[in-house]
This record gives sequence, structure tokens and C-alpha cells, in this order.
Amino acid sequence: MLLFRPLPWEYGVRNLLRRPGRSLLTLAALTLVVLLVFVVAAFIRGLETNLSVSGDPDVVLVHSLGASENVENSSVAGRTRDLLAASLPGIRRRPGAGGEQVVYASSELYLGTDVGTQGQAEPALGLVRGVTPSALLVRRKVQIVEGHWPGPGEALVGRLAGAKLGRADSLVVGGVITFEGRSWRVAGRFAAVGSALESELWCPLEDLQQAMKRQDLSLVALTLAPGAGFGDVDEFCKERLDLELQATAEAAYYAALRKHYGPVRALAWLVVGLVAGAGVFAGLNTMYGAVAGRTRELATLQTLGYARRAIALSLMQEAALLAAAGSLLAAIVAVVAFNGVAVRFTMGAFTLRVDGVAVAVGCGTGLFLGAVGALPPALRAMRLGVADGLKAV
Repeated sequence: MLLFRPLPWEYGVRNLLRRPGRSLLTLAALTLVVLLVFVVAAFIRGLETNLSVSGDPDVVLVHSLGASENVENSSVAGRTRDLLAASLPGIRRRPGAGGEQVVYASSELYLGTDVGTQGQAEPALGLVRGVTPSALLVRRKVQIVEGHWPGPGEALVGRLAGAKLGRADSLVVGGVITFEGRSWRVAGRFAAVGSALESELWCPLEDLQQAMKRQDLSLVALTLAPGAGFGDVDEFCKERLDLELQATAEAAYYAALRKHYGPVRALAWLVVGLVAGAGVFAGLNTMYGAVAGRTRELATLQTLGYARRAIALSLMQEAALLAAAGSLLAAIVAVVAFNGVAVRFTMGAFTLRVDGVAVAVGCGTGLFLGAVGALPPALRAMRLGVADGLKAV
């Protein structure tokens, strides 16, 4: 039960409308601060989501020994896929059209290389993966959304491959790109539910090997059969020391990447804290100015019988209303202008994600700014003497 009579709710709302210029400036400042928080939070959520959806728990990557974190530097023999298929019964299989067994094993050559696009003078670093049609069996998240599977001299581009190259609109079906000294026609585009694969360019394995004058592979990706475990593949690689192979669960590979980018996420959250801190000081300055310009008004309210706590509560109410409105505006702008925007990163590209977590962080920060920014001026109003206030100019 309140021990004092609060000011009417409408009083704080009317005060904001009586000073439209100051209210709009304060609202704009709060909106900008909260919008910056939204953008940083969307960056963090986009990076986390990209890494969390990458990796299939049933897929094992077999690569050269010691290359578990840098598979682009791996080199294994071209016959590794056939050797694994013949030696490991735990690989998933299904009957083929001619009665032969279709093995869920994908030979892949993976590298980062300069990629040139039409209309651009300078190439940019892109991620290229040489594959066979078996890749679609293992990479179950990949779906061709436009065009067709690449034939000789053609390439399939991921949904975010253009963003990785810094040219989001340059990779169109039917266009021409260049890498490894050859020109490739874009045969189609694919999506992979937001995973890291969407930043890549896929082309026929044999064509890429010929262009690079290589006969080896970077890795072989295997899909485990129901009931099979990672230990079977790992044990085989450890027993065959002559092959110098190492097995890594794909989920574990991307989990290691998440850990690797932990400092980046920590730095981004630090930026959120710094932006919020700057917003608090801006709010303090604005609210102190508001209190200083209303000294006689606040003293008059005390002569009418309102307790200082009621006056302080009304000031905090005004700040909370502005902060809530600023948070709402910032959320609308963030969803409309930034949600789904692709950004480049060292590992490829991903999209900013304004999801429930980002909204909670942004709006929570806005309300925190309103409450904390108004608290010191409200405490100052509680200490204001009536006589001194009435004599203020």
C-alpha cells in the first residue's frame, strides 16, 4: 500500500506533450542508442545461429592428420572414399537404380581462393568446394532453389556466396565467375537453412582438380548408418597409420568454431554494454536538464500536497514512457531494415538475426536506460526545498 498520494498518470503524459521539442529530441536519442544495441545483438545472434545450424550429427569428416581445424589445408588420397566405403560397414547405404549400393560418402576438395565476377576489376576471397552428386546425399540441408546441378565448367553458388565476396548481387544464374584460372558459368543457387555452406561455391570435383592440377582431396564426408557411431570411423583411422587419416564429427568441428569465435562474441557484448553506458549518461544529462527547467513547477506540486516521492515517481514515469517508445521504434527499424541483412565474416557470411533474444536485449536495454537515466534527477527532485524552488527563475 502506498504511503503517499501519487500524481495522476495523465500528468506525466501531458508533460511530454507540453514540451514536444525536448521530448522528440530525447526520443530520437534513445531510439538511436537502442538501435545500436539491436544491431550488435543481431550480429551476435546471427553468428551464433549460423554456427549452431551448421554441422550434421550423423556426418563424420575424414581428413589428413592434424588438420581438424583447417580442413582447407588437408590433403588425402583420391581413393580414400572407396577405401572407406569398402572398409566401414557403418556408412549409410541404399539400393541404387541398377541394384548396386549407393554409399553416402562425398569426396570433396575445399579451398579459399580469389574469385572474380562480372563487372568487378578486383577478385575477392571466396570459398570453393569441389563435389560430386553424392554431396547432396551427405549434405542433407542443401536445397537447390534456382537453376540445376552444375555440369562441366559450371558452378553452384550458395545463397550468401555473393555477400562473402562483397558483391551480393553479382552471382546470378547464367553469369560467369572466374577462379583458379578458369571461367565458370553459374548453373544455379542453393540454400542450406542458414548454415556455413551457404557462403560457398560448388563445382564438379574433377573440373576443380584439373584446374588446380591436383588429384588429391581435402576430405571425405560420411553419413553414419542408424546404430553406427563415430567411434567406428575414428578407430579405423587410428589403426591405419599408413593412411595418416583423422576423423572429426561435423558437429564437433563447428562446436570448435563456436569456441574459437567466443572472444568475438564477448567483444560484441562488451560493445552492447558500452553503448548502454553511453546511453545512461546521455539520459542523465537530458533528465537533469528537464528537472532544472521545471524547478518552480516541482516546488508548486509540493505546496499542493504531493510528496517528493510522488514527484520523483512521476519523473521516472516520463522517462520510462520515452524509453518504451524509443525501444519500440528501434525494434521496428531493426526488423524492417536490418533483419536478414548479410554480412561478411572470416568464416564466410551470415545474416543479421533480430530474433526474440535480440528483441529482449534491445528492449530491456531501452527500459534500463529510461529507469537508470531518470533515477538521479528524480532523487535530486526529492531533495529540492520548497522555498528555494519557488524562488527559482
